[in-house]
Amino acid sequence: MSRIAKNPVVIPAKVEVDLTADSINISGPLGKMSQALTKGVELKREGETITFIATSKEAHVRAMSGTLRSLVANMVQGVSVGFTKKLTLVGVGYKAQAQGAMLNLELGYSHPINHKIPEGITVKTATPTEVEITGADKQVVGQIAAQIRAYRAPEPYKGKGVRYSDEVVQIKESKKK
Repeated sequence: MSRIAKNPVVIPAKVEVDLTADSINISGPLGKMSQALTKGVELKREGETITFIATSKEAHVRAMSGTLRSLVANMVQGVSVGFTKKLTLVGVGYKAQAQGAMLNLELGYSHPINHKIPEGITVKTATPTEVEITGADKQVVGQIAAQIRAYRAPEPYKGKGVRYSDEVVQIKESKKK
C-alpha cells in the first residue's frame, strides 16, 4: 500500500462530503469540487476522517490509492482554506494590473499582455510589481501562475522577469574580455 494512502484525510467542521459509488463531492465555504473514483481504491468514511484502501496488490492500484488520497486532501483544503501563489515582477517598467477577469501585464514588450483569468480564480495586485493568485483548485492556481511566469521567465544575467515570490534566481557572471 502507498505510504501516502495510509494517512487518513481529516474533514473540517465546515466541509461537507458526499461519497457515491463512482465519485466524491466536497463542498465548503469557498466552493464545490468533485473527483471521479478509480477502480481498485475503496474509500471509507469513519466519523470526520476518510481512509483509502487499495483492494488489490497491483502496483498501479496501490499508486492510485495514494494519488486519490492527495487529490481529496487538496480538495478539502481548497474548499475550506484555498490556495495562493504569489508572483513578483522584477525589471524596469514591469507592472501588472488586475481588472475584473483580466490581468494586464507590461513586461518590456512592445505591446501589453492581457491574460484572461478563469472563473473561480481571483487575482489581486497590491502593488504594480506583485501579483497574488488565489482559488480553491490547486491545479488551476498553479497553472495560471505558470502561464503568467512563462510570458517572461527570469533571465540568468540580471534576474529580470516574472518569478515566484519564494523563487531564488542564480545570477551568472557576465562574460569578461
